[in-house]
Amino acid sequence: MTAAEDLLIRDERPDQAEVREMLGQLDRYLESLYDPEHNHILDVQALLEPGLRFLVARREGRVVGCGAVRLMPGEADTAGERYGEIKRMFVLPACRGQRVGEKLLLELEAGLKREQVRMSLLETGESQPEALRLYERHGYVRRAPFGGYEDNGTSLFYEKRLA
Repeated sequence: MTAAEDLLIRDERPDQAEVREMLGQLDRYLESLYDPEHNHILDVQALLEPGLRFLVARREGRVVGCGAVRLMPGEADTAGERYGEIKRMFVLPACRGQRVGEKLLLELEAGLKREQVRMSLLETGESQPEALRLYERHGYVRRAPFGGYEDNGTSLFYEKRLA
């Protein structure tokens, strides 16, 4: 069985101990890259809110990655079109390069399509080249800020139209 075949991605609660530890690793990583006011982190409580889907990737029962999408109403920055905002994407360093992030992203997008949401947006940082490559490889293109984000000089904003 290949690494891709033994990967299980499913909806799970973010308040499990193993998931909290991984989210803590993500937070520490982001804090090492950006000033606090440039980190737009959803905490565990926010990840439990309605309208938010949280996915966990597991291999042999162990957490190796996560990602979330929050359904958002239309706003001026999206010409009134509702959208899904990709949040909290992370893959443990030891598991990178194995397409875990790609599989998480594709599953989040598939969920948006099932909800008949045709626009996926995200905010990420300029100091995360691996994330930028992932999003661009999957059809995300740069756009203006949305959802109340400011152009702070370190944030990059992306959009993808879902077929």
